[in-house]
Amino acid sequence: MKIGSFYLSLIAVILLYLSIKPMMESTEIGSEGNPIRILLTPSVDAQKLSNSADSLVAYLEAKTGYHFVATFPTSFIAVVEAFGSGKADIAAMNTFSYILAHQKYGVKAALKVIRRDGETTYRGQFIAKANSGINSIEDLRGRKIAFVDAASTSGYILPKALLDKKGIKPAEEVFAMRHDNVVTMVYQDQVEAGATYYSPPDKKTGEILDARARVSKQYPDIFSTVKIIGFTESIPNDPFVFRADFPEDMKKELIQALLDFQSTPAGKETLYATYSVEGLAPTTDKDYDVLRTMIATFGGDLEKALKKK
Repeated sequence: MKIGSFYLSLIAVILLYLSIKPMMESTEIGSEGNPIRILLTPSVDAQKLSNSADSLVAYLEAKTGYHFVATFPTSFIAVVEAFGSGKADIAAMNTFSYILAHQKYGVKAALKVIRRDGETTYRGQFIAKANSGINSIEDLRGRKIAFVDAASTSGYILPKALLDKKGIKPAEEVFAMRHDNVVTMVYQDQVEAGATYYSPPDKKTGEILDARARVSKQYPDIFSTVKIIGFTESIPNDPFVFRADFPEDMKKELIQALLDFQSTPAGKETLYATYSVEGLAPTTDKDYDVLRTMIATFGGDLEKALKKK
């Protein structure tokens, strides 16, 4: 009887351990039950983001041994608020969204993207049909203009601030949610002009790399049909960020893994296909003070921009 009771007790202990073991493991960040959550800014179509995420996750899991899951919020604001609701650990953000996320939730920049020829800043551009009669920013007064998103730095914040500074009021403003959508709307005469990111042509080949390039396969005549009519001021490149209380030792490990990823052929292809960039470099929050100053100069309201859809 005593032996039987011993084995019954032993079995009960084993069953109890097996039942609580998954719960114990799930509380540890980076475990299968509690994977590290990466959010990717919605800058291109979902299929491209999905392919890029698969490549990134596979590399990071093999490199670090941690588990990851990537998601694709539908807007820049959704990326910011994911940190507020505890649904994000790491994110690729645009610059203005980062300013918002840092102010509201203490999110910290760790890496910034490097564009062609080592460029560490970028700016927005205004575009219009070549035959539209719109040849300058001043010509945008009373026009229907497409912007990207209310929290898009190059696709709304800076273009809108520039228009306000010049006292130019559009007849109508619409949000296309992606840079390539803005270009398409201009091309198809759905709007009279648009605001997107600008990247200078490749210095060696002359290849055009601004937002129009995103639809060049679909519309081969895009560069002759849609022209650039003006630019915003320059702003710091987009950052990769971590939530405020992310474990410091893991952060250092993941930063190094991301830097290693960008040096691989798959990493280079992924970064270029997703964000039209060529690499990553270390950064700090201080690098973005120039944007804070610019926003203050233009009278930007971060809370208002955060709530605007």
